[in-house]
Amino acid sequence: MKTKLYVHSANFTAGLTLKDAVEFELNNMALHACEDPMLIVENRRKLADFLGLTLVDFVCANQTHSANFHRVEAADRGRGSTETGHAVENTDALYTYETGLLLCTFAADCVPLLFYNEDKGLIGAVHSGWQGTIKEVTLKLFEHLKNEEGCKPEDFHVQIGAALSQEKFEVDEDVYLKFKALGYADEFMYHNAETGKYHIDNQLTVKKQCELAGIPTGNISIDRTCTFMNPEGFSYREDRKSGRHMGFIVKRA
Repeated sequence: MKTKLYVHSANFTAGLTLKDAVEFELNNMALHACEDPMLIVENRRKLADFLGLTLVDFVCANQTHSANFHRVEAADRGRGSTETGHAVENTDALYTYETGLLLCTFAADCVPLLFYNEDKGLIGAVHSGWQGTIKEVTLKLFEHLKNEEGCKPEDFHVQIGAALSQEKFEVDEDVYLKFKALGYADEFMYHNAETGKYHIDNQLTVKKQCELAGIPTGNISIDRTCTFMNPEGFSYREDRKSGRHMGFIVKRA
């Protein structure tokens, strides 16, 4: 099973599953975008074994490109792990203080963001497609964590996972204007006069939102792998029936 580990320490493990030709449905991890849910559950079971966890440790959300977030408690263990009916509803960001829970986020071009705060013993996972980015899901979550959970921004360590590159993320003027309205994304966009399209760097826009929340630039890492151009990437732009990567993070101690 192809998996990229971004963080692997005594206290935290975070990573991203990759497309893999030898696995069921190319190692698709999404129950909401698959041919056979039982095969997806089997893929997840293999990931659980790889991480030394069980399926019941997974916590998944029914993502809706919202700016909603949910504090995961011990009672949420297993939600969405084997079927979507019990997943956390209408939520695109999860965070928890609990040990041994695998927070999951699903993407095929959208930005998966994983973070931990060692001082607070806090972890989180965010799904930020372009709609989530213009709704500022990442910025709103970190502002909440600072204001309501007492976190210091300098204690966060953030990993922005593989996503659609600026070269491949081309949009019409309506989407461009929504990014422009943020007031801080101009440097992450350009116009292609030949095609009439605008190209947006969603990863760098999300990174900027982290910085606006006060997180030091040095605490933010970005995987610049393009999910469209890399053969190990799932890309909705390339294939509307595409599977999904799973971004994941667990606090081990």
